[in-house]
Amino acid sequence: MVGAVLREAGLTRAEVRSLGTLDARAAEPGVTGAAAVLGVPVRGFTAGELAAVPVPHPSALPLAATGTASVAEAAALLAAGEGTRDGGEAGAGGEAGAGTPACAGVPPGSGSRAVLVVPKRKTRRVTCALAASVPVRPNEDAPGVRLLPRTHGYIAGEPGSPPTIPTPHTTAAMDMHTHTDAHDLRHHGDAEVRDEKLIDLAVNVRTNTPPDWLRERIADSLTGLAAYPDARAARAAVAERHDLPSNRVLLTAGAAEAFVLLARALPVRRPVVVHPQFTEPEAALRDVGHEVGRVLLREEDGFRLDPAAVPEDADLVVIGNPTNPTSVLHPAASIAALARPGRTLVVDEAFMDAVPGERESLAGRTDVPGLVVLRSLTKTWGLAGLRIGYVLAEPETVEALEGAQPLWPVSTPALVAAEACMSRVALAEAEHAAHRIGVERAHLLAGLAEFDEVRTVEGSEGPFVLLRIDGADAVRERLRSLGFAARRGDTFPGLDRNWLRIAVRDRVTTNRFLQALDQALLMGG
Repeated sequence: MVGAVLREAGLTRAEVRSLGTLDARAAEPGVTGAAAVLGVPVRGFTAGELAAVPVPHPSALPLAATGTASVAEAAALLAAGEGTRDGGEAGAGGEAGAGTPACAGVPPGSGSRAVLVVPKRKTRRVTCALAASVPVRPNEDAPGVRLLPRTHGYIAGEPGSPPTIPTPHTTAAMDMHTHTDAHDLRHHGDAEVRDEKLIDLAVNVRTNTPPDWLRERIADSLTGLAAYPDARAARAAVAERHDLPSNRVLLTAGAAEAFVLLARALPVRRPVVVHPQFTEPEAALRDVGHEVGRVLLREEDGFRLDPAAVPEDADLVVIGNPTNPTSVLHPAASIAALARPGRTLVVDEAFMDAVPGERESLAGRTDVPGLVVLRSLTKTWGLAGLRIGYVLAEPETVEALEGAQPLWPVSTPALVAAEACMSRVALAEAEHAAHRIGVERAHLLAGLAEFDEVRTVEGSEGPFVLLRIDGADAVRERLRSLGFAARRGDTFPGLDRNWLRIAVRDRVTTNRFLQALDQALLMGG
């Protein structure tokens, strides 16, 4: 993590002078090991010292645990301030007293200040921030600095000012922690069936896919693997399918990659995710250090969107349509009403091709400012292992996302599959499959309606249904013993252990599941 933060700042390990953290953690192997690799001392600060430092990006969890709203940022700023007293390369003669912490915008002495260069960046187990001591003169900007593009921070206590990288003295601060969110945002349906032979109702990929004709097209592409992937034909095919110019299309390694690109490439200050929904967007935003706001849709409202519930100052809003796991299809007009100048509106339409006629889709719309539509070919065509999806957005957004991609991010077989799935024959097959799913979903819902213990979300439109059963977590385990894997609901914000998501399958499989559910409910007494 320290290495990643240094790369973001354009610095080398040799420019780090110290590693700061909470004194109670200063002896932890992860901290001491990182310091040994960097060849720098560890500076431990008391909870009181850290709590006295105002941090630009506060968080509730560390505040409750340690008294500071960010251990990483506070420790980095303190260590950078102490560095000026040590007579390092800054040479500014900082003279902050022992009880006077250095922080963003508050100089430790008359000749220097501590500046947050890179705000906290997170993984599941560690948080890292980077601060530096900057020599300054009164009423003058700090000399010897260079701009750091696409990084958000505070300089001299002014929110939104472009961050700078002072070269003299830098310090990295780490906060070792365990992820404590009640919802496991990294849990996905494939984990329900991995390593066990169960009938899969947990994953929403259409059964008996990919079809033979698509499998053959992919197999034929293997003869061309010696050449680097060329995305032009697939990109043009996607553009034509949505009646858009090619510069509004970006091909990605599945929709999941698109969420990572959005989190990394866009200058976001206040992202908001509408839940319950696919958890990867929030996880990707958190991974790069964003504090993510949540708008929780309510069961009593049918989990339907109220545009007024989204904060006006949100500059990135993410919503699924139809939404996973609720299977609710929101009106296109309600989603488009979320658009604002200066806001990026991300609509995850990974399951839209399972809706007959793709009604309520915003794909192909160019009149909605800041609109980003994500599509996946995984679900309808059975290509989860191939990883192929795409983004539809304004050319400037596409360019920014493409700039965050590695070279050749999508393989040749995936590009061939994308092009093939855009053909008229393929689109007609997808439409037929969508109608078939609707018939099979109605059969599943009718069967579930026979159980007094089961309540389903009304108006389901996706290839799955969300149902509530008191003690659904125990029912799920009993279903596993009977040979069926269902998707747990408690990993989705807004849901708890009493929810399950069930994929729509053929009538024979559904009937067998309904019999197993009857047994599972009886086993519970």
